[in-house]
Amino acid sequence: MAEIEDADKVICAMRSSVPTYYWCTCGRSKKQPFCDGSHQGTAFKPMSYTATATEQRKLCQCKQTANAPFCDGRHKKLPEDAAGKALPRTRA
Repeated sequence: MAEIEDADKVICAMRSSVPTYYWCTCGRSKKQPFCDGSHQGTAFKPMSYTATATEQRKLCQCKQTANAPFCDGRHKKLPEDAAGKALPRTRA
């Protein structure tokens, strides 16, 4: 069974020299947490993010964050059997 990646293990180096990053919102990308175009044909669109400085950030892997594209720890509150399943978006 697939596991939801803990953002504490996935810290992305965001460089201000890269104009814009695109965070995957659909969960289908094979280049998580970044978009690879796998959302084509769905209602999902990637979220753009521009780094203003070179920084290391924890980007959300579970797609349930209330602070997109950044991890807010919600993955720790998801049920054990949630990995690999479509979940309703929670924003509380």
